[in-house]
Amino acid sequence: MLRQIAEDVLVHQSGFLQSNGVVVNGRAGALLIDPGVQDHELACLANDLADLGQLVVAGFSTHPDWDHLLWHEAFGDPSRYGTARCAAAVQAELTDPGAKAAIAEHLAETEIAGKVPLDLYGLVTALPAEASEIPWDGPRVRIMEHRAHAPGHAALVIEDRRVLVAGDMLSDVLVPMLDFDDTADPIEDYLQALRLLESVAGDVDVVVPGHGSVGGPGEVQARVELDRAYVLALREGWHPVDPRIGSAVQPGWEWVSDVHDGQVQRLAARGDGDGDGTASSSVP
Repeated sequence: MLRQIAEDVLVHQSGFLQSNGVVVNGRAGALLIDPGVQDHELACLANDLADLGQLVVAGFSTHPDWDHLLWHEAFGDPSRYGTARCAAAVQAELTDPGAKAAIAEHLAETEIAGKVPLDLYGLVTALPAEASEIPWDGPRVRIMEHRAHAPGHAALVIEDRRVLVAGDMLSDVLVPMLDFDDTADPIEDYLQALRLLESVAGDVDVVVPGHGSVGGPGEVQARVELDRAYVLALREGWHPVDPRIGSAVQPGWEWVSDVHDGQVQRLAARGDGDGDGTASSSVP
């Protein structure tokens, strides 16, 4: 079900990992950002838009992770955009004829096995490298590209509506997930991206993460600080005190601790962690 979070801006949340799809209403129709995830949820979103009398006139994928590249035939066939680097990563993935089968295999052990539509997966049109906004007939949506988490990752600022769509950052349920495959310095790239998001903290009242709860006034700064503390703890080899990991996490999200442990191990293998991992609090 769609929930309005600002004028002309609505969110549809999937039951899978609290994945947030964003709808921005424009003059001729709607911009659809990162819709997901299960077939019946996408169909529900399409029905909700139809009930509002809104056609989908454009799409946007914030980054090239599988759950941000989905689509449903009921949305029609408008242009679906991404940054140039995002689109290049998707095109490289789809050169493998077994790419969709690999995603299906990845999901086979989950509760959404067989429930994710992949026929229209990844049909992303690259925006010019210098593009600063999404080309569509609606509120100005500014693109802020960075190198954290995934190639060509973009955060979006819906300027007149004071909304930040953060992609897979600033989540209250997921720790920062570093990109170990496409960057030489995943920690510094993440810190730079946090500084970029922090630069618009005073310009927005609402933040929508790719997964988790929508945040209100003051939440951009608070979540930037939480994410920065986590990343700095990783850099120094400290054990972060973070509500998203450990024994106090909400039921069903215990696996986030495994994500954290995996990142610690990968940084240690790279020699990027400076400390010994024995401290019990995050870096000041």
